[in-house]
Amino acid sequence: MHYGLAMQNRSAIPALIVAGSLWGVTVALSKLSLSWLDPSWLAALRFLVAAPLLAVAGRSGLRDALRPSVLVSGALGFGVVLLLQNAGINHTSVSHAAIIVGAVPVIVAVVTAGLGNGAPRPLVWLGYAVALLGIVLVAKGGGGGATVSGDMLVFASVLLSGVFIAFQPTILRGRDAAAVTAVQFAAAGTVALPVALVGGGLPHAPAAAGPVLAFIALAVAGTALPFWLFAYGQARVAAEMAGAFVNLEPLVGALVGWVAFSDPVGPWQIFGAVAVIAGLLISLVPPAGERAQRPIPDVTAAALLD
Repeated sequence: MHYGLAMQNRSAIPALIVAGSLWGVTVALSKLSLSWLDPSWLAALRFLVAAPLLAVAGRSGLRDALRPSVLVSGALGFGVVLLLQNAGINHTSVSHAAIIVGAVPVIVAVVTAGLGNGAPRPLVWLGYAVALLGIVLVAKGGGGGATVSGDMLVFASVLLSGVFIAFQPTILRGRDAAAVTAVQFAAAGTVALPVALVGGGLPHAPAAAGPVLAFIALAVAGTALPFWLFAYGQARVAAEMAGAFVNLEPLVGALVGWVAFSDPVGPWQIFGAVAVIAGLLISLVPPAGERAQRPIPDVTAAALLD
């Protein structure tokens, strides 16, 4: 895959970094929200609340985004993926889920190569391997409760998510990222809502304000903003490059657990966190022939404003 044109857009990389980092807080916010909502209601409301926010931001492109391909991709790539993931997390350990989610970049690369868009360079594969090793180390000793059925549900969500990420640049091409994501969220919420209604009726009133605040943060900072930024970045870089930033999700999630939830942390976890970052940087190293002629991209927060 040729990265020359992709890296010319200075705002794509910081957008992907912010998106991957924000996704890292979603596990903690989801755990707090699940004390009020069951997994299917959490999936449905998460998308149905976030969709109008993005619809306002991308209102000028909504008409163009209302296409069958966009609706189907949202129903499958967001709705079904999150239903499977929530169900799987309920039946497996956080550490197992983190390891499985770490396979997303590899799946994206395989699917992209299968579509005839070129296979990643050996250095990119090395970066994936180092990052995946780091995720395993970060998750080491992360708790029990894992089951084969739970692992398989999470893996099914990862497979579908990887395929979705690989195809998403085609869907985004020439369209407003916020508008496309809003339509996809609406389709995802429409898919999840019947499952929630059949599974447990209407949600009960919250017993405290904490879970409600966690859900609001999940819908805005953990859903609307990062998915929008990720779609924005996906439209400007190669699919496998965008997929590499998914590795930030388990890393940041582990950091949140260490700091906010007093999860156990030791030398292996620290080494694993460094390995995830190193693997991500390795996968972003451009081919030797391009380094001399390509300017170093601006990855500061200010670049997002360009």
